[in-house]
Amino acid sequence: MKAASLYWMNTKKLENEACFLKYYETLSPTRRKKVDSCLQMKDKRLSLATGILMDRGLAAYGLCERNAAVIYGENGKPRLPQYPHIHFSLSHSGSRAMAVFADVETGCDIEQMQKANLKLAEKFFTPKEYAYIAEQETGEKQDEAFCRLWTLKESFVKAVGDCSARSDSFEVMISPNGRIGISQKVDHASYYFEEYRLEGYFAAVCYRRERMYG
Repeated sequence: MKAASLYWMNTKKLENEACFLKYYETLSPTRRKKVDSCLQMKDKRLSLATGILMDRGLAAYGLCERNAAVIYGENGKPRLPQYPHIHFSLSHSGSRAMAVFADVETGCDIEQMQKANLKLAEKFFTPKEYAYIAEQETGEKQDEAFCRLWTLKESFVKAVGDCSARSDSFEVMISPNGRIGISQKVDHASYYFEEYRLEGYFAAVCYRRERMYG
């Protein structure tokens, strides 16, 4: 991978009405429509924040969100048809939003810290992933393991652009020293991860690894 950029935003700054409107008016009609469709004000701020980060990321390429047409693939992955070399992903949770821009396929996910849901993990995670969570000490360690795996798995799903990827088609592995690996049957590419810990949040980014020749 040659280049990647991450962007973050705390939506608390958008609680100021004047600040909210200033950003709102700079974005595309499509993004404003998404913001307007949200029923709760906190969700409006999150939607607006992802649009702001989209605009910031595109600015690095000399573009802006207002003029960049976005299409969605059959599996829901957003793309810029006029700029196929720009790959991006957006995510939000709680009061935080994030975005990643790269020159390879990528996906990101951010999740606010929550209690480990073992029933959900047993249903959607592989047996080994579930065991990794269940074997942790009860309490905070188990909660962290659940949230960590969740963001890693979601970032991979977004990177491959297949929201319908079956839970048994890929497995995230975390070694005792914390190293992350993945075994997957979704495609023939290889992927790697980067993780981030913000106060009260877990975040992960998955990148498709460029093939090496010679």
